[in-house]
Order: sequence, then C-alpha cells, then structure tokens
Amino acid sequence: MSLLEKLGQDPQRSMQRFLSGLGLFIIGVCFIFLGYYQHYLWQMLGIVILACGCLLAIYGYVGLFANRLSQIINRTTP
Repeated sequence: MSLLEKLGQDPQRSMQRFLSGLGLFIIGVCFIFLGYYQHYLWQMLGIVILACGCLLAIYGYVGLFANRLSQIINRTTP
C-alpha cells in the first residue's frame, strides 16, 4: 500500500480531524482575544491551542487531499 493510499484510506476520519482542528483553531483565537483584554497567560494558552488546532487541521486536510488524489490516479490508470 502506497503512502497516498494509506493517508487517504478513511476520508470520514480525515474530515473529523479537519473539523476538530478547525474548532481548536477557533477556540485558540478566542483565548488570544481574551488575553488581549485580560491576563496575558490567556494569550499563551490560546497560541498553544491554536498551534495544535493548525496541526490537526493540516493532518486532516492532507488525508482528504490524499483520498481525492488517489481516486483521480486510480481512475485514470487502466
């Protein structure tokens, strides 16, 4: 099994990862805004959550992209 097929083998799980990462990203942004008006430690927590959300969303998006790309490659290959 190629790396492309392995990454894209479960598109529903990849979509779930992407949406979870997006949710974490939004929560991180909220903490950053909270830290702007409150204590700066809220901003530090927001940056950590934002980074984790970005990584999770990227991992989910790579899985979705790999699934689509493998479908295109398999469709055009006789």
